[in-house]
Amino acid sequence: MSNISAYRDTFTGEPGYLNFAAFGPLSTTVREEVVADIEMLGTGRATSIDYVAGREQEAREALAGLLGGSPDEVTLQPSTSYGMMHALYGLSGGVLASVAEFPTIPTLLVRAAESFGLVQPQWMEPPSGFVTPEVVADHLDDDTRALAVSLVDSRTGFRADLRGLREAIGEDRLLIVDDTQGFGVIEADYAAADVVCGHGYKWLRAGRGTGFAWFSARARAAIRPVLSGHPATETGITWDEVPAPVGSPQAYRVSQPDWLAAGRLAVAAGEVASVGVAAIEQELAALTDRVIALADEYGVPVLTPREPERRAGFVALAPRPGHVASLGAALANRGVTVTSRSNLVRIAPHVGTDDATFGMLEDALAAFAQKIV
Repeated sequence: MSNISAYRDTFTGEPGYLNFAAFGPLSTTVREEVVADIEMLGTGRATSIDYVAGREQEAREALAGLLGGSPDEVTLQPSTSYGMMHALYGLSGGVLASVAEFPTIPTLLVRAAESFGLVQPQWMEPPSGFVTPEVVADHLDDDTRALAVSLVDSRTGFRADLRGLREAIGEDRLLIVDDTQGFGVIEADYAAADVVCGHGYKWLRAGRGTGFAWFSARARAAIRPVLSGHPATETGITWDEVPAPVGSPQAYRVSQPDWLAAGRLAVAAGEVASVGVAAIEQELAALTDRVIALADEYGVPVLTPREPERRAGFVALAPRPGHVASLGAALANRGVTVTSRSNLVRIAPHVGTDDATFGMLEDALAAFAQKIV
């Protein structure tokens, strides 16, 4: 695969699906590869089993290429939350975060504070939920040791400025990033971050269980490997003693990864790398422009920033109070799958979204506009 057209061909879902920010139906390539891996694991041949086990390294290499790091800095995790747990549970001092973040970050911060007493959550309430460098700078104090933030806000679609956030917090604090809603579809300055955690079940279309985490050298110096299992030691399985954690990011592991999940992630990340994140971002920007244009045409307010550089792959519509259910019903009645919550309706196309789906979306918006007049 080497162009956007070939990538588009890996989307085979039925028209009407506009919910990739919630779940990405598996690509054809991922489905084919996982079936092949399952067959190999059923043979009982050592060479076949070893081949599928090697998917872990393949996935780490593919992820490292997209993150701009080395494979040894990447660990496979069951989900984004697992990676964020490793990062936040091993810290001490103040950790700044928005109260409007997706529950992963606030929940883990509170649990870390309750369980170990070393982390002190520091909360900010940014306007519209947008975590900007200016808002962050206003909330820093001498106790702040890290900022935890989503690259893309799950409600509004706002894209955080990682380089600007790095400049705001300085070089002596950690920047910990939840990249679930941006990885693989927008180019980001990952070099500005210290920890990046993500998951392949949304935009990469790799299915559940395909989480990952990247830890920089600075992060490893500051974050203790609290949740470190026996596969994360220097010697591996050892009886009669407990070895120290390995001196690399592989210390941030609880157990061995699921090989089938690793295979799905390797294939999906490879697909993205072969076509290029920039090409995917450009295509997706055009699709989100179409969503915004339709919303404007039918008078549905848009909360997501309109500038392509300030948004990612989805558009949050903000109907007047009391109209969210009506819009959701209009979409559902016409076979359009979206996410409705927090008084917002999230429209999330992907590269494979076709004209038929946009036609269904337009019909639903037209019906909604006619009903509320």
